Amino acid sequence: MTPRELKNQLRKERLALRDALHADQRREASLAILQYGGEAIPFSPGTVVSGFWPIRSEIDVRPLMTKLQQRGARLCLPAIIDKQTIVFREFSQPSGMIETGFGTSGPGPEAAELEPDIMLVPLSAFDGSGHRIGYGAGYYDRAIERLRAKGKMPKLIGIAFDCQEVASVPAEPHDVALDAMLTESGLKVFESGTAK
Repeated sequence: MTPRELKNQLRKERLALRDALHADQRREASLAILQYGGEAIPFSPGTVVSGFWPIRSEIDVRPLMTKLQQRGARLCLPAIIDKQTIVFREFSQPSGMIETGFGTSGPGPEAAELEPDIMLVPLSAFDGSGHRIGYGAGYYDRAIERLRAKGKMPKLIGIAFDCQEVASVPAEPHDVALDAMLTESGLKVFESGTAK
């Protein structure tokens, strides 16, 4: 099985487990990531943090985003521009949200485009050393690559349920590893391929 085929299999398996979670489990997990990440994610006021509006059965990161905003973060949300590109538009309040592609919602084109210092990254699967499997379109990998080409090194924090963890993700050359992973069990910070 090629790395791509294995990733597709792991993606399907983990998304099926995520879809099977009860609504109460989802709510509890969303509150847990707020508890574990709300104060623990280090940043200075004015830091740009990209979040995401949850789609399908994703964990609800909005309570955490609200807490980070209260601590002084400037929030932004992704918007799909074309089949290759996402940009991050400044988010201040839910009114004025529009459909931004791939089933997501976010601020309209009138909102300022920001470059995130910290990215809360949605995913379908992850492993204990910080490798992730996205949804298969590569938007985040390309956005991170673009930011790094400009000299920006955003901190990457994966956001998911515990059930999305796998033993090992087959890493490919274009894959970007996470700096940390936040689930309902807590915040794990990765250093040199190991969790701390």
